[in-house]
Amino acid sequence: MTGNGKGALPDMLFWQGRRVFVTGHTGFKGAWLCAWLKRLGAEAAGFALPAPAGKSLCLQMQLEGKMSATHGDIRNGRTLAATIAEFQPEVIFHLAAQPLVVLSYSEPVETFATNVMGTVNVLEAVRRTPSIRAAVIVTSDKCYENHGPAAAYSEVDRLGGDDPYSASKACAELVTQAWRHSFFLPDGGAAIASVRAGNVIGGGDWAENRLVPDCIAAFGQGRPIVLRNPDACRPWQHVLDALCGYLLVAERLVAGDASAARAWNFGPASGPVVTVAEIVQRLAALWGAGAGWSRGAAPTPYEAAYLAVDSSLARSALNWLPRLALPQALNWTAAWYRREHDGEDAARLVAEQLSAYEANAEILA
Repeated sequence: MTGNGKGALPDMLFWQGRRVFVTGHTGFKGAWLCAWLKRLGAEAAGFALPAPAGKSLCLQMQLEGKMSATHGDIRNGRTLAATIAEFQPEVIFHLAAQPLVVLSYSEPVETFATNVMGTVNVLEAVRRTPSIRAAVIVTSDKCYENHGPAAAYSEVDRLGGDDPYSASKACAELVTQAWRHSFFLPDGGAAIASVRAGNVIGGGDWAENRLVPDCIAAFGQGRPIVLRNPDACRPWQHVLDALCGYLLVAERLVAGDASAARAWNFGPASGPVVTVAEIVQRLAALWGAGAGWSRGAAPTPYEAAYLAVDSSLARSALNWLPRLALPQALNWTAAWYRREHDGEDAARLVAEQLSAYEANAEILA
């Protein structure tokens, strides 16, 4: 289905009853994706580490009571493969990862083991499960060799990374490319794509050392957030815009579109770059009294100062467009957290925003 001239949306008829396996369902994006798949009528199963202590969107929505769920580590290829083989999915979304740049400095070995060998394990399980017709491997916009402020990176630009997280995601892309060409394309097996989204925001992200949840934690306690890199620029977008792209890619892969078996960028519409400080200022204004920020004084680990991605391929080939401009994405994000803070049910908030996104993204602006 499509909506109001704002680009394609997932096809409910396609997803109805389809068996879909999601790694990382206990994470922020994974929980939103599973909620959307259930809404579309898919039969979803998840594989992930248990939800972290403290708040978790997966736990808040009681997601594991509504779908098949297995707790496990993607570094354990045997357990992962057995779980996938038992479920016999048609589509796999691989989101399980060590997703934090800062944590990758303190745990580089775990980061590479999870993000690289975890991806190998997923692809090997796909190779050995004949029911699977498509796999979407989620990496990151940080997989590119970053040269600082320049044109937005496109899918054909050089991969790289100067921090452990970024390098691990570049490696995951190389692994995906190698498996695609070595094991899938020649024999007509499952179709494999990788997806590289910009910095996603949205309600229900509770991870530490990530901008929006750190802001919400500080604002909720009436203290300013301390920013480690307030001048950094990132391609900000709402989580539903990124997930919409992932779902559209999977539809094309299952339909047999060989051109879809490749890497895809999903990022905001081109325009002026927006800094971390600007995002926080806007969130603080939306949150209200007691919200603010200050610049950190301590040295911080290296992070790229500028990043932008070119999503023109997705726009032309998938009819994918960001349905939420940045002001709307921030409005939706702040409203979700404000209402959850005031006691509203997280599952209901997710369902309401999914409904609004599908119907007309402007109605909650």
